[in-house]
Amino acid sequence: MIVLAAAAILLTPINEIPSRILMNATDNLATKATVTWRTESPAESVGQIAVASADPGFVNSSTTVPGEGNLLVISEEKSVTYHSVTFEDLEPETQYAYRVGSIKGWSEWVHFTTASDNPKDFSFIYFGDAQNSVKSMWSRTVRKAFRDLPYADLMLHAGDLINVPNADNEWQDWFYAGGWIHSHIPAIAVPGNHEYRQGEVSNYWKPQFEFPKNGIDGLEDSNYYFDFQGARFIALNTNEKVEEQTPWLQTVLENNPNRWTFVTFHHPVFSTATGRDNPNLRKLWQPLFQKHNVAIVLQGHDHTYGRRNLPTGAANEDAGTVYVVSVSGPKMYSISEEARKTMQKTGERKQLYQIIQVTHDKVRFESYLTTGELFDSFELIKNADGTNQFSTE
Repeated sequence: MIVLAAAAILLTPINEIPSRILMNATDNLATKATVTWRTESPAESVGQIAVASADPGFVNSSTTVPGEGNLLVISEEKSVTYHSVTFEDLEPETQYAYRVGSIKGWSEWVHFTTASDNPKDFSFIYFGDAQNSVKSMWSRTVRKAFRDLPYADLMLHAGDLINVPNADNEWQDWFYAGGWIHSHIPAIAVPGNHEYRQGEVSNYWKPQFEFPKNGIDGLEDSNYYFDFQGARFIALNTNEKVEEQTPWLQTVLENNPNRWTFVTFHHPVFSTATGRDNPNLRKLWQPLFQKHNVAIVLQGHDHTYGRRNLPTGAANEDAGTVYVVSVSGPKMYSISEEARKTMQKTGERKQLYQIIQVTHDKVRFESYLTTGELFDSFELIKNADGTNQFSTE
């Protein structure tokens, strides 16, 4: 009987088993969780969730939640279905188990813990461009980062996750490289220029990512914000509608009750690579970051490393915003002479990942080589006036 049961499981068609499972950042990670996945053939979109327990009988108390499915045409010969489900009314700071799929095929049960609905210490991982040779070379970076911070609360990707926007095999490699890590740590992601073709974002972006719908019209899932345990995360899209995002950004920064603010987008305010500059971006957004005491601006695009500490004003030369550019994949550029002169730390031909730890009064930033050595670090201390005090000790 046992042999026959095992055989029956093995006969489940592979195209009906959920793949590319991703947990997404939501507008309230204390009470909501949104998961996306894919099946190679049409299937229902269903999620099941329960409070996790060592007793495997927890599955008997699970709640079934209907999701949504959308067909994506890949070629004349192939279509796939992307699914999403949102689990709501969850309890803060509680460990849950979920699975997704349908009677045609289920995923494994995945554990995750909801956020606190109050300020609380947390940590997250930040990656610059993965982009090229993602399966063979980015995989070592994301896996080493996870080994160093296995209880990360979030993973942030600053664009160019892949190289060719509509290459299905490249997206498959991105999910392969991160594996099951993607399914239980909420992702924050913004599109880079390599997620765009002829002014249009990748066909895969919106089906794969379900982020808060609180940005400007037309940039759903690429322009958004959310609050997390005393910090505000703001995601911007530097590929289009930059000027239109500016008043939205100003409003989100002005009406911010959180102690810390982090902003991410792809093209840097201060470029690190030779022959690159984004003056319009700098003119529009950088004064807002300084005025509203943004802690760190997390960027990609230039395939080098650079950190620039920019003071808020002459009154305190050691208080202000930190601008970071990093790269996690194998594609490399050269550091510009301007960056060498103006930045406090630069690096080239180095795959990196960043671990950021946030407490009530301090943010600690550490950049590591993919081989595990510490490459750069600094701390920000929150001053009484709300500014951020630099420290490299």
